[in-house]
Amino acid sequence: MNTACDRRLITAPRKAHSDLSSFYKERIMETDIAVRHHEPWNKGKLTGQKAPLRLQDIWAIRVRLQLSEHLRDLALFNLAIDSKLRACDLMKLRVRDVSHGERIASRTTILQQKTQRPVQFEITEPTRASLVDWIKAAGLKSEDHLFPSRIEGAAHLSTRQYARIVHRWVSDIGLDTTCYGTHTMRRTKPTLIYRRTKNLRAVQILLGHTRVESTVRYLGVEVDDALEMAEQTEV
Repeated sequence: MNTACDRRLITAPRKAHSDLSSFYKERIMETDIAVRHHEPWNKGKLTGQKAPLRLQDIWAIRVRLQLSEHLRDLALFNLAIDSKLRACDLMKLRVRDVSHGERIASRTTILQQKTQRPVQFEITEPTRASLVDWIKAAGLKSEDHLFPSRIEGAAHLSTRQYARIVHRWVSDIGLDTTCYGTHTMRRTKPTLIYRRTKNLRAVQILLGHTRVESTVRYLGVEVDDALEMAEQTEV
């Protein structure tokens, strides 16, 4: 015959099992709610193509950097515009990539990381002058990275650091930082060249694209041309 003590011993495991089930159900519900309310990383951000700089924007940034005597940023800005390189390739440049001895080259060729294809770019006189000033001030040697990092263990500026620098440039002249990024620097000169010449093949070569279709998509030229024709058509 079961005593009261025996009955307590029988029901205790059932109660413990019930409590454990309730605990897990609550945890599952909390996790489900958290998942449903998880915000996407790009909420409130513009993730499309970044706008190129206009001529007045280029000069506004350049003049500010000259007046502030920020030699590294001035050299970086000028070279980014001239080279039209992706951020990963720009950050990895070494002094020897842009110079012959102590003289900065007017043209140079590098191997692109993404495509493993060579691309040539020009280095204009103002850019050469700013590079000379920066290399001399930083005491850089031929084998050094052109834009070394101050972070211990990092050989050169990261693409994330570069992105923050670009955002600071555009913010300082009153532009919306969500519309601009590192690809802004790559797109700026090719966009200006295309608008002046309409020569897609030339822009393709300058960007190092393997197909002209990639250049069309990258610049969005079909859309721009269509809108331009529509604006010029009176009805």
